[in-house]
Amino acid sequence: MSDLDTSPAHPDVAAEARAVAAAIAIPAHVVNAKGNGHAGTAMALAPFAHVLFSRVLRHNPANPRWAARDRLVLSAGHASLLLYVQLFLTGYGLTLDDLAASRKLGSLTPGHPELRHTPGIEASTGPLGQGVGNAVGMAIAARKEAAEFTPGTDLFDHTIWVVAGDGCLQEGVSSEASSLAATLGLDNLVMVWDDNSVTIDSLTDETFAEDVRARYRAYGWRVLEVHDSTDLDELERVLTDAADRQAADGRPTFVALKSTIAAPSEKFGGKPAAHAGGFGDDEVARIKQQLGFPPDATLEELVEPDGLAFARRAVDRGRQLEAEWSSRFANWSAENPADAERWEAFESPVYPGAAFAALDDVEAAIAPEGTPVATRKTNGAVISALTPLTSLFGGSADLAGSTNVEVPGDRVSPEHPGGAFVRFGIREHAMAAILSGIALHGPWRPFGSTYLAFSDYMRPSIRLASLMALPVLYVFTHDSVAVGEDGPTHQPVEQIAGLRTVPGLDVVRPADARETVALWRRLLQKPERPTALILSRQDVPVLTDADGLADGVAAGGYVRWQHGEGLDVALIGTGSELQLAIAAAEALAEEGIEARVVSMPCVEWFEESAREWRESVLPSSIVARVAVEAGRGDAWYRWVGLAGEVVSVERFGESGSGPEVLELRGITAEHVLAAARRTLARR
Repeated sequence: MSDLDTSPAHPDVAAEARAVAAAIAIPAHVVNAKGNGHAGTAMALAPFAHVLFSRVLRHNPANPRWAARDRLVLSAGHASLLLYVQLFLTGYGLTLDDLAASRKLGSLTPGHPELRHTPGIEASTGPLGQGVGNAVGMAIAARKEAAEFTPGTDLFDHTIWVVAGDGCLQEGVSSEASSLAATLGLDNLVMVWDDNSVTIDSLTDETFAEDVRARYRAYGWRVLEVHDSTDLDELERVLTDAADRQAADGRPTFVALKSTIAAPSEKFGGKPAAHAGGFGDDEVARIKQQLGFPPDATLEELVEPDGLAFARRAVDRGRQLEAEWSSRFANWSAENPADAERWEAFESPVYPGAAFAALDDVEAAIAPEGTPVATRKTNGAVISALTPLTSLFGGSADLAGSTNVEVPGDRVSPEHPGGAFVRFGIREHAMAAILSGIALHGPWRPFGSTYLAFSDYMRPSIRLASLMALPVLYVFTHDSVAVGEDGPTHQPVEQIAGLRTVPGLDVVRPADARETVALWRRLLQKPERPTALILSRQDVPVLTDADGLADGVAAGGYVRWQHGEGLDVALIGTGSELQLAIAAAEALAEEGIEARVVSMPCVEWFEESAREWRESVLPSSIVARVAVEAGRGDAWYRWVGLAGEVVSVERFGESGSGPEVLELRGITAEHVLAAARRTLARR
């Protein structure tokens, strides 16, 4: 950085140069002081980040949640100090002590950016490539909101920025998402690629030899270049051009920014060793000197008053930007009261009574008891009914007709950014990451659908959505070996059990049409975290109604059928297997055994229900217990105890009809009955 003149004639230029020098030096100092962390990328991209935050980005540090702000996602989340330094310098409320405490327990500056933990952070990132998918989702949501609520204006015409590294672009999720972004014409999306040719193990010529710029042109992106990552004026010109909708001409924009990791370090610059860890006292001292600081400068001494004052101009700039926007928004609201009212309703977390009335209509149309109806069909009826009335918005990975999530209207496209649904194509992983981005952008209730066996493709994104507590809905159909003739590749066995291990993810498996409608009542009332809906492909009978069914489903588990006091044995069923538990209980009743059948559509909801409720449903006095589910059964021992039994599927399926495979794997009423008798005998 010797070309950064820290003492030019113009005082603003000098102050800005010192702000940039501080932004480079701070990561080197902080990481070296603690001996761990990632300084290299934060140093190399500091000039870019400064220009973005101080000259280009539409943001207000005094109001990090301003609805019309630009969004910035750091897909290369290990470079979190890049963001934290700018959030400190530009006035988001972080302090030097916060920077010094980065990666420490309880600090505001964790090792990777975390949503709702640090002001100004838009997404939890770190697993590489995820932020690219999140940004695509944000761009979809932004265009839809603008088209749906403020058509003909630029009130919500903000830019979604994402910073990605070589690692992000090697991950498949970013390729899937980038391909779709161009297909949808997301001209409000800008990806800045840190082209530093370095990963942890090696230089990228050993693993990443393709022409990345040509690849993005082939996707349909506009490609721009930053040749000198330290030239603030060049950075401003290119970034301003990148955010220009007219210049984008219906395309997302890819900015290739050639940088040297850890610059200006002579020892570590451009080398894999710069990725993580401190550079040593001597090298950090040399870096400080190159930047115009004393070699022994403290963290406080790196932030000179005029440099900080220059960076803090972002506060006044941001207030002015928001004030100007608010004035225009107020004028628009006065001229378009109906649209303004719709926007306010959209922003509200409370769903209208019309949504619950629509559920009443779906429930009233449920076929009579005993009628075979796949739960995917009932769920599809609910989605069709709720989409026009709520913030429900999504699509499927090329399976809308099969998973029953088709909704009327136009698809999202370059010509219809406000379309009613998204065709994600065969991109399960990107779909899941994009859904998170849609939820991150605004109060959407995004949903995406595929077969349950393919949920494994989505698992990393589901985990991050759960970590961020995003209200995403994953509609998984074809829920068990009952899929049948498609064989073991398409018959899920371990997926339900695996999804239940994800903290913060609700896994809901309704037994029939009535439970399917009931679960949606809970989802409308409590939209605070992600949910996986596990639905049957095969028809299952509409079961006998039960008192308090809706409340029971909302509590996660309830008594669906009972003989006498039901205190001899408890049969726990979920999903399509509940009918088997009921059939077994009826057989036991003929023998004078008082059985109860507990439907447990959602273990997570049941665990959170009141202890008194759980005891009323599964009294501790009932020792004889059996659980049945057409999947791996280990987790059910929590509810049946070591003295109980679990009727489950512990091997992959076979190619054959659904009923044949279920019988082959022991998922029958006879097997449930036999298990119940064994537990009763042990009692």
